[in-house]
Amino acid sequence: MTRSSLPGFLVALAVLLAGLALAFTLGRYPVSVADMLDVLVSRLTGRASDAPLAAQDVVLMVRGPRVLAAVLVGAALAVSGTAFQGLFRNPLVSPDILGASSGAALGAVVGIYFSLNVIGIEALAFAGGIAAVAAVYAIGSAVQARDPILVLVLTGVVIGALLGSCVGLVKYLADPYNQLPAMTFWLLGSLAATNVGDLLPLFGPIAFGTLVLMALRWRMNVMSLPEEEARSLGVPTSLLRSAIIAAATLVTSASVAAAGVIGWVGLVVPHLARSLVGPDFARLIPTAAILGGGFLLLIDTLARTAAPIEIPLGILTAFIGTPFFIWLLASVHRTWS
Repeated sequence: MTRSSLPGFLVALAVLLAGLALAFTLGRYPVSVADMLDVLVSRLTGRASDAPLAAQDVVLMVRGPRVLAAVLVGAALAVSGTAFQGLFRNPLVSPDILGASSGAALGAVVGIYFSLNVIGIEALAFAGGIAAVAAVYAIGSAVQARDPILVLVLTGVVIGALLGSCVGLVKYLADPYNQLPAMTFWLLGSLAATNVGDLLPLFGPIAFGTLVLMALRWRMNVMSLPEEEARSLGVPTSLLRSAIIAAATLVTSASVAAAGVIGWVGLVVPHLARSLVGPDFARLIPTAAILGGGFLLLIDTLARTAAPIEIPLGILTAFIGTPFFIWLLASVHRTWS
């Protein structure tokens, strides 16, 4: 982390810390900052906590898993959005550009339709996201074109539309009293049902995919150049593109399987991170991960405290992302790097 980018990184870290403080203390059972710190420090050090037992249960068992899941999902969406925007050299790209979200959505609604348990639904959603992007990449690679990036994007749009129609068909066939509400709620995105058992399956793919992208950070800078220039520098663009897409798809599918379809995070946060630390992926990826985790943590806290009933995350992120997207469209003619 260079000296010039340190202030931006500290801003992202401050957002995450603020999100953690608010997420642990706000809710139907308020917890003071002192009790929160006492519980967390005692957990880390192994000493007995002096906080009330109710506060300990709320921090560790009720809000703890949800807070960690929000950080992981937000970081995953931000990192994958950052990778895809750099790979496709387009500021309007989001993690679902190649159909990962649509594939995961289809897998989830099929799991709900066949009355699978939560683990089965999440497994189908994860597999659906991976399979959708694999199909897009296979079709795009089979088409010989001068601009493989454009072919991939167009194929992703087509496959995403097809999978979206399949989701609509399954919803049409579903039981309107039991299955359809569950499908609708899942598709809007939520972390309300998160428990401790969900964290390990979520952490593994996200950590692995993010580490792969971090290992490729210098080559990702080169991939931001036009295809011919990248090849002239000796970069194996096809192989590297496959690795980036695979890693970004892995973290996207894991996050969608755990939390449902949450839009805009992977579009908005990479731009905010880029404005803080610049376009170098060595700084951009960790900053986007921290900022994305803090951003979704704040959104999730607002979702469960702003109204008597919980607001789906996809609705809140759309309220924030839509005006940003409009501003982005108005300013996209300016240089983006």
